[in-house]
Amino acid sequence: MTTPINREASRRHALALAGALAATFLLGLPAGAVETVPSSAAQEILIKTSLLTLNDAIVSGNYTVLHSKLAKPFREQFDPDRLKQAFKSFADQKIDMAAISAAPPVASGDAQIDDRGALLLRGRFDVGRNRLLYELDFLLSEGEWKPLGLHVNFKPVTASGM
Repeated sequence: MTTPINREASRRHALALAGALAATFLLGLPAGAVETVPSSAAQEILIKTSLLTLNDAIVSGNYTVLHSKLAKPFREQFDPDRLKQAFKSFADQKIDMAAISAAPPVASGDAQIDDRGALLLRGRFDVGRNRLLYELDFLLSEGEWKPLGLHVNFKPVTASGM
């Protein structure tokens, strides 16, 4: 027969055990386990989804979806209207970056995580006679890597390669 006192003691014991297991799991993770550079395939997905979401915003003029996919600190700093202003020159030039979906990114260096915990991806896409240069910073936000900084430059490739 279980008495209320024994039931309460069993609950406390179970909670203590669960807490100890959770602490053991968290302490057993290697330092920086959360800040591990994603695989090259995952990097390509991050790059392309971010740039194609930006492209959709530029082409449609609607920056709300792009805004919703940004890391929380970026969302707090830039509302959709401010994003629209930041990429106005792309819209004015009718730049469409959709062709990057079929092109591989060319990294300009190894992906790294900086002292803020931001994943830094730098490189370019060569598409036809154009080159899209990107500098993308991602932050773990709400459980996934999300854009913290989007720096993009789109230019024609000249005979010298630039």
